[in-house]
Amino acid sequence: MKIYLLLGHTDTETLSGAFANKYEQHAKAAGHTVRRQNIGDMRFDPVLHKGYKEIQELEPDLKTFCDDIHWADHIVIVHPTWWCSMPSLLKGLFDRAWLPHEAFLFEDHGLTWAKLLKGRTARIITSANMNPWIMRFMYGSPTMVLEMVILRFAGIRARSTVFGPSERVSARAKERWLRRVARLGANAR
Repeated sequence: MKIYLLLGHTDTETLSGAFANKYEQHAKAAGHTVRRQNIGDMRFDPVLHKGYKEIQELEPDLKTFCDDIHWADHIVIVHPTWWCSMPSLLKGLFDRAWLPHEAFLFEDHGLTWAKLLKGRTARIITSANMNPWIMRFMYGSPTMVLEMVILRFAGIRARSTVFGPSERVSARAKERWLRRVARLGANAR
């Protein structure tokens, strides 16, 4: 399977970085082809300055992102949960690159749209400094915007895995989480 892996944390030396490394390692060991980008290494302006009135020229890293999304069968996005959502730079990446004619296309009447990335699957892996069940009960799913609004809007069937509380995790629990991510990578899930 062709897998595109995006680490949505600017610091690779984090739990998110460990998850991305583990996923990539086990996916490759299972024979999958993996292309990876780390958002901290990407150079782009995350602000959509004129909305969709004017299309900003995509920087090379955003063009690579778009090419890799179209190339992939399965997309994996690993990020921390901050304020019950994705980091702002990751949101800015989608603001800039998730464009009409690239990921979706509204019909002339404006009521429906073509999902241009149908047939792909995605996995969102995130960690939060709160128990996932309590967070979901109090604030809703931390992956809802990315999973339901962004990816599914373009036709990508997405699922999420939320780990927490991440700051107080024991070494034993962290190893259990990493084994789970390794299984996801090996099975391209």
